[in-house]
Amino acid sequence: MSTKAGGFVHLHNHTEYSLLDGAIRVPELVAAARDMGMPAIAITDHGNMYGVVDFYKEAHEAGIKPILGCEVYMAPESRLIKHGSREDSNYHLLLLAENNEGYKNLMKLVTLGHREGFYYKPRIDKELLRRHNRGLICLSGCLGGLIPSLLLRGDKQGAKELALELSEIFGPGNFFLEIQDHGMLEQKTVNQDLVALSAATGIPLAATNDAHYLVRDDAEAHDVLLCIQMAKQVEDEERMRFPNDQFYLKSPEEMAALFSWCPEALTNTVKIAERCEVTLEFGHYHLPDYPVPSGHTVDSWLRHLCREKIAARYPNPSEEVRKRLEYELSVIQGMGYSSYFLIVWDFCDYARRHQIMVGPGRGSGAGSIVAYILGITDIDPLPYKLLFERFLNPERVSMPDFDIDFCYERRGEVIEYVMEKYGRERVAQIITFGTMAARAVVRDVGRAMGFSFAETDRIAKLIPEELKMTIDKALEQEPKLKSLVEQEPRVAKLIAIAKKLEGLARHASTHAAGVVIAKEDLVNYVPLQGNDEEGLTTQLPMTTLEELGLLKMDFLGLKTLTIINYTLEMIKANRGIEIDLNRIPLDDELTYELLCSANTLGVFQLESDGMRKVIVDLKPTVFEDIIALVALYRPGPMEQIPTFIASKHGQIPISYPHPKLEELLKETYGVMIYQEQIMLAAAELAGFSLGQADLLRRAIGKKKHGEMAEQRKVFVKGCCENGLAKKQAEEIYDLIVKFADYGFNKSHSAAYGLVSYYTAYLKANFPLEFMAATLGGSITNSEKVALYIDHCRRLGIEVLPPDINESGVSFTVIGNKIRFGLGAVKNVGAAAVEELLSERENGPFTSLADFCNRMNGRCNKRMLEYMIKGGCMDSLPGHRAQKLAAMDELLARSARLHKQKISGQLDIFDILGEPEPVDELPPMAPMPRRELLRAEKEALGMYISGHPLEDYTELLDSLNVTPIPSLDESQEGKEVTVAGMVAACRTILTRRGKHMAFLTLEDQFSTLEVIIFDEVLAQVQDLLQGEHPLLVKGHLEFPTQGEAKIRAESIAKLEAPKAGERLYLKMTDKDDSDCLNRVLYILDQHSGEIPVYVYFPEIKALRLMENFSVNINPRLFAQLHEMLGEDCVVLKTVGKGAAGGE
Repeated sequence: MSTKAGGFVHLHNHTEYSLLDGAIRVPELVAAARDMGMPAIAITDHGNMYGVVDFYKEAHEAGIKPILGCEVYMAPESRLIKHGSREDSNYHLLLLAENNEGYKNLMKLVTLGHREGFYYKPRIDKELLRRHNRGLICLSGCLGGLIPSLLLRGDKQGAKELALELSEIFGPGNFFLEIQDHGMLEQKTVNQDLVALSAATGIPLAATNDAHYLVRDDAEAHDVLLCIQMAKQVEDEERMRFPNDQFYLKSPEEMAALFSWCPEALTNTVKIAERCEVTLEFGHYHLPDYPVPSGHTVDSWLRHLCREKIAARYPNPSEEVRKRLEYELSVIQGMGYSSYFLIVWDFCDYARRHQIMVGPGRGSGAGSIVAYILGITDIDPLPYKLLFERFLNPERVSMPDFDIDFCYERRGEVIEYVMEKYGRERVAQIITFGTMAARAVVRDVGRAMGFSFAETDRIAKLIPEELKMTIDKALEQEPKLKSLVEQEPRVAKLIAIAKKLEGLARHASTHAAGVVIAKEDLVNYVPLQGNDEEGLTTQLPMTTLEELGLLKMDFLGLKTLTIINYTLEMIKANRGIEIDLNRIPLDDELTYELLCSANTLGVFQLESDGMRKVIVDLKPTVFEDIIALVALYRPGPMEQIPTFIASKHGQIPISYPHPKLEELLKETYGVMIYQEQIMLAAAELAGFSLGQADLLRRAIGKKKHGEMAEQRKVFVKGCCENGLAKKQAEEIYDLIVKFADYGFNKSHSAAYGLVSYYTAYLKANFPLEFMAATLGGSITNSEKVALYIDHCRRLGIEVLPPDINESGVSFTVIGNKIRFGLGAVKNVGAAAVEELLSERENGPFTSLADFCNRMNGRCNKRMLEYMIKGGCMDSLPGHRAQKLAAMDELLARSARLHKQKISGQLDIFDILGEPEPVDELPPMAPMPRRELLRAEKEALGMYISGHPLEDYTELLDSLNVTPIPSLDESQEGKEVTVAGMVAACRTILTRRGKHMAFLTLEDQFSTLEVIIFDEVLAQVQDLLQGEHPLLVKGHLEFPTQGEAKIRAESIAKLEAPKAGERLYLKMTDKDDSDCLNRVLYILDQHSGEIPVYVYFPEIKALRLMENFSVNINPRLFAQLHEMLGEDCVVLKTVGKGAAGGE
């Protein structure tokens, strides 16, 4: 390696993977080193190896050598001693991998630091260094290292002894004394001592700069990053901070100037870099071995299982089935994946044997008949033309990838089984990194800079909530944000710093589904973290693991499977019917009636507003229509939906690109929807094998122009050889390219279409159990629960409020009704409810005191308060206000009695032999209705026993407000007035940069979506955040059959007239306009403040005469009596509560 560029290599660098401490992105670090002419660069993050593989690939691509290392934490004594202060619990030490053996040892050390030595930080010790030192080069570390710390304390002898010990551990020439110079006085002192130590011991020196950010100008942003890490503000005096702005990636010239007094320390960095040669291997697979019975290989055992299980899927297998099975088995065996199939079969089989619901399939794996026979999938690939080559292509060596859905609540049991079977050292979950996205980084930086929560929130909310949103995009799209940055220097600074930190890794977490299984102990391939109790997690993310040839499995938790399972259990318990989903008919009449009516709320993949509108137009009649719906309803292919629907219903003629494709495209009415259709078209027209056809699909899908041009030639040539004209072949190829832009994986669509059908079937045939299970599946989401309860009302299913003596954890079926689950009450955990249910087996609770006494220690004050507010205790004596007033004393008394019982003490009543006093609730007035409903909403997230709008009945009648369920399609396009409470509100930014909101308005009976465009939204923004009922006027729309929406023209607070007198007039003939006009004339003569209401008994309607308030006087009464009669004129004094006024 050349020693040009000043003869220096940076060996001590912290990337963003030194979480919230390093601010250098890996590509920027490598690019900067290359631009400085450095031959190599190192990565040495704190206590982890998160970024090493990305760094390795980036450096090789840039043409410079990657040096893989880690700044580990050293325990002062044993890593197993875990007490003492944070500051004295660990010291820094720099380790670099010299070769592959060193890289493996580095992985082991870093892993053991997490598994055995974690105490504030992942720590190793000298014992571990003695066991795993081969192939490693060690530097003594920064001022946070143990040797510099000893020198700063004046313990030169201790420092010398430790240096010699480390030199002895690593061997001659493998340990270096690290010197740094950031202009700090302590470093000047330590450096002199280190030089002297080097001279005395012969241990060489190496200069580093401990880079934490890329350029000097990033120092301020890095300081803010440290504040985010420590949850401090920049202005806080007592916080961790770097002393100056010198911790950047300095040029070789800058380093040469700093260490001109010690050139050998610079030269040694190049010598170290020259020695470091680690080669990572990509694309070589390390598949685990599946243990097979004696006398079998994995290949023979897979064949045996298929022969054993085929009858369950195909009682009389046809020649087509046998040929397909034999073909797949030969490919699987030839590619060496028999063990893989057996592993997946085994854990799916375990799940089914333990009644853990497994999904019917996901992704391209549903195209395998072997998977179907083994029970890995539940959809027969043959009738739906699902292709094995889409999953496993013999002409393209790549790892197969089964993603398996399990019941959301029991997925962990399957992972636990896999860990036990293959060994906990060989199975781990997979890391993922949370990054500082646009909104989040603005909030983080705002807090660190001392902005108030309200200020930060206001700025962050100006950034649109869209995928892949960046601060730069937000500045382009949102004029208010741009204006704020231009006008307020503080905000401009916040945004500037936030942009520097945007996208950096913020924290590490565990991937929701990913599990990796290895042939040997995982630490031989990847660094790990975690511990034996909580389980191990890889330090490398999923895509990196796949590149390294490790077997990655997705154990996905699908909540819909949990809902299906609940439904089946309730059907069995309530009706004694046991349903096998594999045997339900796929042509069930009730199911297609439900689908055609778009009654698909709660139906998997088919419940969104847009999807329901498409269903109404499509009117699905066969299962293939559902498969197509799942594939088409995505950006891009949605453009084909009108053609698909019109062709299905004969509104336009079905056309095919070529007569040979009619059989292939018949099920999709001439529209090429699936990737499999592209493959089959290439096979049919151009004579491609399905393996070749899959290569064509991939080339087009990935838009690899060179490959596409080559494939075009081969395709056209093949078509010509099959009798097509060249021009026609080219046109068909162009059509295929166009379709490929949105072509969807049919195997996935068919498998998920089956889940959609399952849920539709259950809803159509068992609506009570299905809706109870669906409510239970959303128990933690009060908005969803409110939506589904409203839907139950529309279906004629009554949902009863929660009850302490009848509710379960989740929603349950009671007769022909659904009972609200206790687990849906806020601040009441599932574990506490289980305790409650267990106690209830001893008999129902008879009073609040009885509940407190029996649940002592298992029910806290907050839980009881919310249960009372939510109405759970309404079946016990007393009203809610009494119970809230008494609960503190009852809880305290039950705790006292419990304590006495445990200690064996007697209370005064035991001594006197008298009964305890009767539990009496304090005498007091019931809670005002409005307060009761507000508390109910707080506890349940919705109103159950009533609705605030009920207090406004008289006013609503007078304002001609239409109840939401009364809106019908005959009124479409007309202006209507509705009223209700805000149940939810979501604001988005349109493509044109305008704001619009979707408001869910809730009246006493139902909910309605109100669409609010920019002009109206600007005027009513504050109203949408309040708790006051709203009056909405707008035009009625029915974009989905039977589902109304309103495009708002105006929104106002619903306010009743103030307390006081009101004049009521009765007019017996609603059509007598002459009489009405004369009445209005009289009222106009006596203008004043008293509101006037006119009642029309024929239509039972009350109208407020908004512009005709009067001044009460005898002459007014005389005129009205003469006109209407004395019994038709009434003056009433009304209190505030009568019409809901405040």
